[in-house]
Amino acid sequence: MNSIKNVPARVLSRRPGHSLEAEREQFDKTQAISISKAINTQEAPVKEKHARRIILGTHHEKGAFTFWSYAIGLPLPSSSILSWKFCHVLHKVLRDGHPNVLHDCQRYRSNIREIGDLWGHLHDRYGQLVNVYTKLLLTKISFHLKHPQFPAGLEVTDEVLEKAAGTDVNNIFQLTVEMFDYMDCELKLSESVFRQLNTAIAVSQMSSGQCRLAPLIQVIQDCSHLYHYTVKLLFKLHSCLPADTLQGHRDRFHEQFHSLRNFFRRASDMLYFKRLIQIPRLPEGPPNFLRASALAEHIKPVVVIPEEAPEDEEPENLIEISTGPPVGEPVVVADLFDQTFGPPNGSVKDDRTSVPRDLQIESLKREVEMLRSELEKIKLEAQRYIAQLKSQVNALEGELEEQRKQKQKALVDNEQLRHELAQLRAAQLEGERSQGLREEAERKASATEARYNKLKEKHSELVHVHAELLRKNADTAKQLTVTQQSQEEVARVKEQLAFQVEQVKRESELKLEEQSDQLEKLKRELEAKAGELARAQEALSHTEQSKSELSSRLDTLSAEKDALSGAVRQREADLLAAQSLVRETEAALSREQQRSSQEQGELQGQLAERESQEQGLRQRLLDEQFAVLRGAAAEAAGILQDAVSKLDDPLHLRCTSSPDYLVSRAQEALDAVSTLEEGHAQYLTSLADASALVAALTRFSHLAADTIINGGATSHLAPTDPADRLIDTCRECGARALELMGQLQDQQALRHMQASLVRTPLQGILQLGQELKPKSLDVRQEELGAMVDKEMAATSAAIEDAVRRIEDMMNQARHASSGVKLEVNERILNSCTDLMKAIRLLVTTSTSLQKEIVESGRGAATQQEFYAKNSRWTEGLISASKAVGWGATQLVEAADKVVLHTGKYEELIVCSHEIAASTAQLVAASKVKANKHSPHLSRLQECSRTVNERAANVVASTKSGQEQIEDRDTMDFSGLSLIKLKKQEMETQVRVLELEKTLEAERMRLGELRKQHYVLAGASGSPGEEAAIRPSTAPRSVTTKKPPLAQKPSVAPRQDHQLDKKDGIYPAQLVNY
Repeated sequence: MNSIKNVPARVLSRRPGHSLEAEREQFDKTQAISISKAINTQEAPVKEKHARRIILGTHHEKGAFTFWSYAIGLPLPSSSILSWKFCHVLHKVLRDGHPNVLHDCQRYRSNIREIGDLWGHLHDRYGQLVNVYTKLLLTKISFHLKHPQFPAGLEVTDEVLEKAAGTDVNNIFQLTVEMFDYMDCELKLSESVFRQLNTAIAVSQMSSGQCRLAPLIQVIQDCSHLYHYTVKLLFKLHSCLPADTLQGHRDRFHEQFHSLRNFFRRASDMLYFKRLIQIPRLPEGPPNFLRASALAEHIKPVVVIPEEAPEDEEPENLIEISTGPPVGEPVVVADLFDQTFGPPNGSVKDDRTSVPRDLQIESLKREVEMLRSELEKIKLEAQRYIAQLKSQVNALEGELEEQRKQKQKALVDNEQLRHELAQLRAAQLEGERSQGLREEAERKASATEARYNKLKEKHSELVHVHAELLRKNADTAKQLTVTQQSQEEVARVKEQLAFQVEQVKRESELKLEEQSDQLEKLKRELEAKAGELARAQEALSHTEQSKSELSSRLDTLSAEKDALSGAVRQREADLLAAQSLVRETEAALSREQQRSSQEQGELQGQLAERESQEQGLRQRLLDEQFAVLRGAAAEAAGILQDAVSKLDDPLHLRCTSSPDYLVSRAQEALDAVSTLEEGHAQYLTSLADASALVAALTRFSHLAADTIINGGATSHLAPTDPADRLIDTCRECGARALELMGQLQDQQALRHMQASLVRTPLQGILQLGQELKPKSLDVRQEELGAMVDKEMAATSAAIEDAVRRIEDMMNQARHASSGVKLEVNERILNSCTDLMKAIRLLVTTSTSLQKEIVESGRGAATQQEFYAKNSRWTEGLISASKAVGWGATQLVEAADKVVLHTGKYEELIVCSHEIAASTAQLVAASKVKANKHSPHLSRLQECSRTVNERAANVVASTKSGQEQIEDRDTMDFSGLSLIKLKKQEMETQVRVLELEKTLEAERMRLGELRKQHYVLAGASGSPGEEAAIRPSTAPRSVTTKKPPLAQKPSVAPRQDHQLDKKDGIYPAQLVNY
């Protein structure tokens, strides 16, 4: 608001006087304007400046009488937005207004409750919010009246909180419960507001969203204090009572804590709140009340309201500056002094003139006092008339409010009748009787509507009469305003005279002090002042004329007073006519209530008939629910019977399954048994709802049938004794499940159904599946993660050791050989060194890719948990890593033997093939779970191609060296005759046949070894696990498998020309993962 400080004295001298009544009317006018602007039907937030003026008004009059006098007249039942903004303003007034506001609001609790109940019965979005908001306001008023130590703003110190809680545990307990209820109302309002907001758009930037969000600022302020006080009180309760007693308090606080934290988080994310309020952040978890030291860790949440920029407000005329006198009018201040008191000091030769001057001053004072007393009498009479008129207006407004309440009740009754009529229309469409009842109800509704229209017309007449009375009241107020203006003019003249008298006194005192200095000068000016004295006498005559004019004005005021008394009498006659009209309206309302009671009796009879129909429908619903359950049980029995029949089906003998998959199916079937028991318990509790039991039954039948089928498929690969036991257990499970389905189809046996009949055979299937699972590793799953890192490190160490040994062998070969042998040895060892370096780079890249896979796939789990979860894949990595390390060691040993001429070149070639296959296995194992767009995977594939190239170089170097080293002497046939040549030819043919036979025998032996290798590898792995990395089907004679970790891996030999630079990944078989 605009304000002016240090107003100059010359401005104050011209400021007109305002009576108390004028100030009161100005205050009422300002409050009425602010309330009408703050509480309106526009879907926009309440402006802060209007709410602030209303709050300042409560502090000005030390209460909320004016606020409620205008709020009662608002048409709150006609607009839900108007009611919502009224609740918002009332909340702000309660928080920031004068303390007496709380007691004034207590008188209007019934009005607040009626508004909330009215909108709670109607289907309106703002109406539902108004219902919740009124409950919060009523709870707030009750709490602060019961606990006056807490102001409506809820801001008290910890000492006041301790004093309010006291030392009695019961009082602390009760105070905590009341604060919990208070907090529940606050949170319910915030949840209702957020539930209506559309989170897909920026609702906080729209006026409709801001209209709903604006009251949450006060909710945030209240909740921050309530949260702090509940924490303090709960710690105090835990210091006095055992923890078990306060379990309910802790649970309720935890629920409120999470709701409040979610509320603060959502509000902090909205742009609308960021510029209006600084919302505190609550801790991640609630305080631990079981630990007393946790109180020191609690931080009180502080809500900060930033200082707002000054808004453009309507200017208020705090200072009235009247215009100065016209230019042509003489200023008579100095002349008035001469006229009243004579010439200045020193202008009189003797003291004879001082006596008339004193007499004039006394006479003027007496006249001023008389005028003041008459003015006070006029003010008192005017105030009395105004008070009487206001009391009459308030009485009329009260009667009108009663009529409005009755109208609201009639509207609610009418709405209820309409709702019941709609229900009857929806329910009575079955026959001609229902049609007749509906027509009768429509006729009654039309009659009720006609009566409602009549009441509405009467209400409009009352409103018209009230408007006429208000217009007459306005005319009377205007006449009073004119009277008061004339009184203000009289008072203003009197004040000017009094001010001039005071000014003359001050000037006379100053001049008396200077009399001794100016005595001679005044004597010389005596003659000039004589003329001025004559002019002063003329001014005095003018003053007497003004006095006569004032007396005439007083006569005019008395005449106006008589006219006002006549208007008051006319107003009383109008009030009597309005009272008679109100009595007639009450009689009509009583007759309407009697008719409504009769119609209510008829509707109750119809309701009883509908209840009997609902009873029949309820029994029909129960029968239909049991029929649905029986049909589901019959279908489930068919599914289970089909699964049991598959055990004896010859076509099913070719189906196989893994023990791991059987275990997973059996475990899910056991879980489905528990779900079936829960669904059975729910059905027994509510026979009208069999949905949970039907759903559980459907899931159980499919899982049990799947378990039986997979049990039979698993038995086809199991040994004889476990296979027979597994088949018998599956048959028993099917029989028990069919018996259970029979119980579900019988209504008598349904109540005593025992789902545990199936649990025992399912547990037997689960145990047999666990026994049939392969024992591939003798380590626990918790140790797999450590074994992976250990084996990768061991592989890297083995490759490093192989590189060092090859360098040592190269140095020894340079000292021990020369010529062609040195050249061949260096070429072979250099190619082996290049191969080892390529393998080392591949292992390093595989390790990086493995870490990336673990980090991207483990989520919140640890590295060991990830390896344990993917145990097959982990075992495959371990197997591939061991194979690579073993192949590197064998390659170095073969190269050492070749250099020392104690080994065969073929061993070096086979080791090269083995290394290529092992690295291909490692690449395939890493590629299974890797992202196809991973850069590490691309580098790993590039390294794999490099290893294949290096392996091909080793094979080529070995073969070329072998050709250079071996002696190829030219055969000498000069000394042989034809018979000898024929004999040697026959011996050579015999040798060829022997070698071919030996080759065929070795090939057969190699095939048997591969078959045995495949059997051992298949026993250590599971055919059902990790189908994504299982190799494609191929003939067993050419399929290669990696052995268990403790065995030497074997690979199928490849032709040398198959290893070239076009090979990307060497084909290999993956096992154990």
